[in-house]
Order: sequence, then C-alpha cells, then structure tokens
Amino acid sequence: MQDDDLFAADSQPERPLADRMRPASLDDYLGQPHLLDVGKPLRRAIDNGRLHSMIFWGPPGTGKTTLARLLAGQSGYDFQTLSAVLAGVKDIRAAVERARQVRAQSGRGTVLFIDEVHRFNKSQQDAFLPHVEDGTLLFVGATTENPSFELNNALLSRARVYVLKPLVRDDLLSLLRRALGDPEQGLGGLSLTISDEAMGLLAEAADGDARRALNLLEIAADLAENGVITDAVVDEVASGQLRRFDKGGEAFYDQISALHKSVRGSSPDGALYWLCRMLDGGCDPLYVARRVVRMASEDIGNADPRALEIALNAWQVQQRLGSPEGELAIAQAAVYLACAAKSNAVYSAFNQAMETARESGSLEVPLHLRNAPTRLMKELGYGKAYRYAHDEPGGYAAGETYLPEELGDLRFYAPVDRGLEIRIGEYRPVAGPGQLFTRCHFI
Repeated sequence: MQDDDLFAADSQPERPLADRMRPASLDDYLGQPHLLDVGKPLRRAIDNGRLHSMIFWGPPGTGKTTLARLLAGQSGYDFQTLSAVLAGVKDIRAAVERARQVRAQSGRGTVLFIDEVHRFNKSQQDAFLPHVEDGTLLFVGATTENPSFELNNALLSRARVYVLKPLVRDDLLSLLRRALGDPEQGLGGLSLTISDEAMGLLAEAADGDARRALNLLEIAADLAENGVITDAVVDEVASGQLRRFDKGGEAFYDQISALHKSVRGSSPDGALYWLCRMLDGGCDPLYVARRVVRMASEDIGNADPRALEIALNAWQVQQRLGSPEGELAIAQAAVYLACAAKSNAVYSAFNQAMETARESGSLEVPLHLRNAPTRLMKELGYGKAYRYAHDEPGGYAAGETYLPEELGDLRFYAPVDRGLEIRIGEYRPVAGPGQLFTRCHFI
C-alpha cells in the first residue's frame, strides 16, 4: 500500500535556525543602534506609526528583511514581500491590487517589501512609482549594492535610504547565546554546551552576518558529541569562511580604493592589510597586480621610477608562479610603493595635456617640427629653421618651441621636490615661449 503521508507536514524539513530566530519585536532586534535607538528618526517613525517609503542598504545578514517585517507589524500595516530575483511586472501589479483590496476592506495600509531591489531593471522600478505616489503602498526595498548606482533617481527621490551596518561581535555573541538558550525556536531543547572561546570564534567567522552566525552554530550543533560543541568542531565549521567581498560590488571597490589610498598615503601597514583582505576574500591576484602597476605610475611616477619596474616584475611573478609565491611578490611591490617618494606630477601633466588636446581641436604641427623628405615639402617650408639639439651647446636648443603656436607658452609638467624629481626640477632651461617641460639631464 502506498504511503499517502510520505509528504505530510511532519516529514518536511525543519525551518533553518536563522529563520526560526527572527525577532518578534524591535526590543529583540540586535544591531543598528544608529537607526533604532530611542529618539532616532526611523525609531520615531515606527513608534508613531508614520512610516514612509525607504531603502535598506547593507551587507547580507544585517536584518533588512526582519526590520521591514517588524516596522510593518508594529505600525499596523499589511505586509507583502517580493524577491526581485523572481518577480516581474505582473507580480508587482498583483501586489498593488491586493494592497487596494486590503485598504478597501480594512482601511489598513500595505508595506511592499522588495528583496534585492537592485536586480529590478529601470522599467520594473518605474512600475512602483504611481502607486507609491498615490499612497496605495509604502515601498521598502533591500539591497546590498549602492542605491545611487543601482536604483533610478525617480525611485530614490520617493524613498529615504537607511544604511545598515554589520553586526558587532557583542551583538553576534548575544544572538548565539539566545539561540542556544531558546527551547522553542532555538537549540535550547538540546542542552548543548560550548566554550566561550569557541563561541567567540563563531562570532568572528560570521564577519558581522547574523544569518551566517546562526548557520554556523546550527552546523556545529549537528556535529556535537554528547551535547558538547567542542573547539575542534568549531574550528572545522569556521574554517574557510570568506570575508565580505563581492567582485564588482560595493565592497570590492571600497577595498581597492582603501589599498590605493594606503599606498598614496605612505602606509605600508594599511597597504598590506587591504591587499590581504582582498586576497582573503577571493579577489584575482592579477587584478590587484594590475592596479599596483597603475599606482606606481599615478602616485610615485618619476619621484622613483624603480617603483614601476618593481610593480611590473610582481605582475610577471604572479603570472608565472601563481599563488602563493606571486602574492608575496605583489605584497613586496605594494610595500615598496607605500614607502617610496610620491609624485603625481606626470599623472597631472598627462591629464592636463589630454584635456588640452581634446579642447584645442586639430591644431597644425608647426612647420619647423615637420619632416621634409621631399623637395616639394622643403619648398613649402617643412623643417625650415629647425634647430637640431645635438648641434647646440650642451645638446640643448634654448628657446626652441615644440607646441602649436596657438597654445603659446603652455606648461604641463611641474616636478615636485621629492625623490628623483628633485634632480629633474634642477635642470630648468631659461624659459622660452612654448617651453613644455624641464631639461632632463639628471642621470
């Protein structure tokens, strides 16, 4: 006989611990004191039941979905949720229609929560606008990406952005202890024990993510022996946890920016830390190597030309040897760049020259700078009055001009008084019209 109860409710898998431990009230909500402490604007809006459309922006596991549910429940709103990964305009229309029915039947407003709202395209985001505008629903979106890049201006103008921060270690420890002690929703019924050191390791491995902390605890509980979650079990569970790093996302660009600024600011310790954060998070070492080469040209330049050579060598080592040998070479280059004399004189000169080239149009090359390989070209004045620098005293044609006449006496490159550029700057010719940069007899 076939078992009709094979897929009965009691045979369904239990909800994950992270889902079971969602707080039922704001008093149980952990983290985000800058938003939810007494007197803060969001807390006042919730307590007064005067909500507005909003965007929750923060890394995973910071409580964006939970907060949306709590503010709707505490303010007496109906709560609907859609995932931008799965939903389309048809689902949005259905949610709007339900919101209208709820208001007509009960007079209650509706909070429509959109998870991962950054995955909606522009037309899907626009579909909310008239219904937010006429008060049919309150829009609450959650995103891990920078809203200013991912959401259109029309939607942003109708919603306030709240930034959620990763949970601090003490919050994560409180959450883990709560889960171990809760006999109904948590693991309290299992009478598990765990050392303070192991609990701390779980909190650190969670890296500010409440969901990850509870998932790690649940896995460790499954591996517990005789009711004890040993340090060895926690070491095994916590090993291999990657830090927050999303290639192409906000954390990615924040961290490469921090690395670049540490090098520019002459902080080898900062450069090493952010380099290791990126590598630990799974960044391609070749990407970092390429950016280090950029730093060598942009921020060190001619103050220490060896920096560019060292950066290129590190890139080549990574290509030839791979990890971990290549990563050490990149670290060596990053430290050298951080400690080297700094100059952005070439970088600034290049940008100014490029801007001038774009804005000045197709200016003619002065006749004296043109080659004259034919008699006709010589008759037209090509190369006339050109002064061959090697025939001049000291190998320098003082007063010669090398820019189009329309640009006059324009100068782009101004060496700084640091590193090798001190010597470059010492060889300034007697300024003549159109002189572009310094005389470079410095080696």
